[in-house]
Amino acid sequence: MTNQAPIPVIVNGAAGKMGREVVKAVAQAPDLNLVGAIDYSLEHQDKDAGELAGLSEPLEVPITNQLEPMLGYVAGDRQSPPGVIVDFTHPDSVYDNIRSAIAYGIRPVVGTTGLSPEQIQDLADFADKASTGCLIIPNFSIGMVLLQQAAIAASKYFDHVEIIELHHNQKADAPSGTAIQTAQLLGELGKTFNPALVEETEKLAGARGSIADEGIRIHSVRLPGLIAHQEVIFGAAGQIYTLRHDTSDRACYMPGVLLAIRKVLALKSLVYGLEKIL
Repeated sequence: MTNQAPIPVIVNGAAGKMGREVVKAVAQAPDLNLVGAIDYSLEHQDKDAGELAGLSEPLEVPITNQLEPMLGYVAGDRQSPPGVIVDFTHPDSVYDNIRSAIAYGIRPVVGTTGLSPEQIQDLADFADKASTGCLIIPNFSIGMVLLQQAAIAASKYFDHVEIIELHHNQKADAPSGTAIQTAQLLGELGKTFNPALVEETEKLAGARGSIADEGIRIHSVRLPGLIAHQEVIFGAAGQIYTLRHDTSDRACYMPGVLLAIRKVLALKSLVYGLEKIL
């Protein structure tokens, strides 16, 4: 460890399931300093972020809904390294959250999915102009990165592939950002998948899922009891090859989150995907 002052971190969505895990992980990292915890749920206002996250002792960081003042406070602290905001909120608010953070010179690390390609491009342009690092990461799990790399390798030998993603029923967007990213990675390989053998008819709209890049279909499942799961299924004559990643505890994302917090300070632009910083 160096003698550098710890990185100030704001957690946006701090009362949510992922937000609480991030609060715990940041609080336990000696090179990070939790300075703000933002959440708009009324029942959690003014509660201690550490106690809410299940830590044995309070952090003396209250939950507040005042994002802009917190960004200004961290931006004005010249004695600390540049601040980072970790965002696990909602697709409806994440775009504005990121723009506000960049405007204050606070580096966003974003796990919220649901941004459109146009929004991501606009944020990339804004980050470039501000020379401010930003990380948008659909999935912070190392296991998911390995699944995607295996899928890329398999796609050289298979022409038929479909993706099934399964999440808890409190997830607002579908398909998941991870599934979309997986299809994008396969679509960048220069081939079109799933050549049609018959003219298909859906008796119920959406029965065959959504069509992503290069003919890849994505199917979404939402059920209580699930956390986050994904299958990439390749098919060929006489064989099926299935890649699957299952999340059983949100703690599995925290090594990726902490890595992103540390890496984003060195960036001067927007980077999309955990694999880009490993």
